Amino acid sequence: MEEYIVSARKYRPDTFESVVGQDAITQTLKNSIKNNQLGQAYLFCGPRGVGKTTCARIFAKTINCSNPTENFEPCNECESCRAFIESRSFNIHELDAASNNSVEDIRALIEQVRIPPQIGSYSVYIIDEVHMLSQAAFNAFLKTLEEPPKHAIFILATTEKHKILPTILSRCQIFDFNRISVEDIRNRLEFVAQREGITAESDALHVIAQKADGAMRDALSIFDQIVSFCGKNITYQDTIKNLNVLDYEVYFKVTETLLAGNYPEALLIFDDVLKKGFEGGYFINGLASHYRDLLVCKDPGTSSLIEVGEKAKAKYMEYAQKCSVPFLFNAIQIANTCDMSYRTSQNKRLLIELSLLKICNLSTNAFALPQQQTQVQQVPTKPAQATAPQKPAAEPAAPKAVPATPKPEPAPAPVAQPSAPKPAQPMNNVAEPQDNVKVNLMKKIVGLEEKHDEETSKANTATYGEKPYTKDDVISAWMNFVAEKCPEGTRWRSYFKSHIPELDNNGSYIVRVEDEQMQGKLSDKKEVMANYIRKIIDNRNFEFTFTVDNSLIEVNSKKVMTQSEVLEKIKETNPEVEKILTEGDFSQV
Repeated sequence: MEEYIVSARKYRPDTFESVVGQDAITQTLKNSIKNNQLGQAYLFCGPRGVGKTTCARIFAKTINCSNPTENFEPCNECESCRAFIESRSFNIHELDAASNNSVEDIRALIEQVRIPPQIGSYSVYIIDEVHMLSQAAFNAFLKTLEEPPKHAIFILATTEKHKILPTILSRCQIFDFNRISVEDIRNRLEFVAQREGITAESDALHVIAQKADGAMRDALSIFDQIVSFCGKNITYQDTIKNLNVLDYEVYFKVTETLLAGNYPEALLIFDDVLKKGFEGGYFINGLASHYRDLLVCKDPGTSSLIEVGEKAKAKYMEYAQKCSVPFLFNAIQIANTCDMSYRTSQNKRLLIELSLLKICNLSTNAFALPQQQTQVQQVPTKPAQATAPQKPAAEPAAPKAVPATPKPEPAPAPVAQPSAPKPAQPMNNVAEPQDNVKVNLMKKIVGLEEKHDEETSKANTATYGEKPYTKDDVISAWMNFVAEKCPEGTRWRSYFKSHIPELDNNGSYIVRVEDEQMQGKLSDKKEVMANYIRKIIDNRNFEFTFTVDNSLIEVNSKKVMTQSEVLEKIKETNPEVEKILTEGDFSQV
């Protein structure tokens, strides 16, 4: 019986060209070999199964190959390449740092580094999972990593770059490996299937590629598992059954029932999903992804963001036209919120069912919204034309009108009374809307008055002359404004008395204020004050500005007084204190 080799090992790349999804890194490594610019230490970091250790082995094999190809690939025929392929090479050493992470292991490696290669030019040391080394082992490795022998090259590989000391990172050339795209994995799986004589549906390979989550090794392992289940013919249904993947047809069926407002059917579909052994969190997470895929399919420009097979993509494009963008957007939000609350929920099933009802309500509201809008538009028009609210309005007003009717005995009086309150009663009946109308009318009236005052002020300013004036005239007009416009005892009266206009070096009038905040407060009053002074001095060209002078803060700050100064201040304000202190008469106290 022929020995079975798993696909992850059998189809492991042995040249840079066969590495999947890491073109930039492989090209950089080939160029370094071509230009003979080899570094002393490399760090390969990235997710699992993306080719870190594979690229390290290919690089080590190529730099020792005695007959590389024109594209600087290993020939796989020379003695060095054959020794590596047959796992008997003494030039390439691999160390698993997960199980050899002590200081003694690193010291043994340092002793081994001194030995020159027997075949080839370089001794390459590949240390896998290097982040597992202890702190002491890292420190013992620093000096050798910084100044290794000329024949030694270190290649460190890790999935957790953040755990490596900065002193190690600074001594290495760092290569960040990316997750492999679903399309690249699918193409590689198709190649492997052809080599193995296996027929596989495209959608089935897409499911395997999505399940691998960007790791080529995981994809090949899953592929072997599906082959064991399906044999030489891999179908989509067998794949989702074996991998316990929820079929996208289920999500299409749920979406169709929710759009139709058929929430009982949606709850039954969810119940069937639970009976098949799927977790509720898996279902709601898949539903959110399903609505996301429908949303990106709404626009042909973003349809490339969906990672499914061609058959499934065509169906997504078709169903996307049935869903509105607001529905999909709100449905994604509801499903995402449910997914975040799923772990902490005490009743997980009820949480998902409630989310399905909310999504169903989105579709029903969307159909009911135009009718509600037309009703809202018709409501105000009917009372305005027919004045229907008069009857309910007249009933509460009747008790108020009864006392007034006995006084005027003649018949015209009762006739005049119902006609008078009737126009007023509908206004009282709809008090809240009328209040809003009144407020809006008052705002308009105030705006018109302000505009009128502004225009009147401009007209009055235009009537002022250009009579010469002096600084004393300005100060006198300023004080008149304070006396007339600022009531006694107010803060502004005392403030404007102590802040009077001054002439600066440019011949302009300024009023010094303490800070920008006060300057902003006074900006609204400036034009009123200036216009008042223009009227008094009869000169339309008068102007002044409020200028910030920080030195006023120190001048106006409170002075700290001594005890004797405090006592003198008390004597000035209260003459009885002086009498008590001099005569000793405390009867007034």
